[in-house]
Amino acid sequence: MKEYVIDMVSGLPPEVAVFLLAMMPIIEVRGSIPIALLSYHMTPLLAIVWSVLGNICAGFLVIVMALPVMNWVITHIRAVGALWEKYVHRLETKNRAAFEKWGAIALVLFVAIPLPMTGVFAGAVASTIFRVPLKRALPLLLVGSIIASVIVTFVTLGLAAGVRTL
Repeated sequence: MKEYVIDMVSGLPPEVAVFLLAMMPIIEVRGSIPIALLSYHMTPLLAIVWSVLGNICAGFLVIVMALPVMNWVITHIRAVGALWEKYVHRLETKNRAAFEKWGAIALVLFVAIPLPMTGVFAGAVASTIFRVPLKRALPLLLVGSIIASVIVTFVTLGLAAGVRTL
């Protein structure tokens, strides 16, 4: 999988490749940082900076374009619309109570925990579902992305060091 992802961005400067990988849903910083550190041999700081920049750019695009694009897709492509509705319903039902109780902290933590189905993409979708204004959502997504990036960096470096000592 790692080789396939790297092949997709091969030929690009490492910074651009990491930026683009961090913009991709599912990959986000969970994939861009390990690739930046282990394949492109970037410094941890550069890996975090390029990953966060790409990640927050994706978040901005999702917030600005998610509803208009998905409304068009839902009306024109029923199968995709059904999947989108299921995804949105899952996000909403799973996170409504936490978001109502914790507000901004819930969004930051949702983005910061580097697990599947979390991250900036899902956080941006959640911010549109819960009608968080762009000016409020972007800084929250940024903080969550930075926290996730630091966690992923430490885990990657720790695992890499552990593998080297074997």
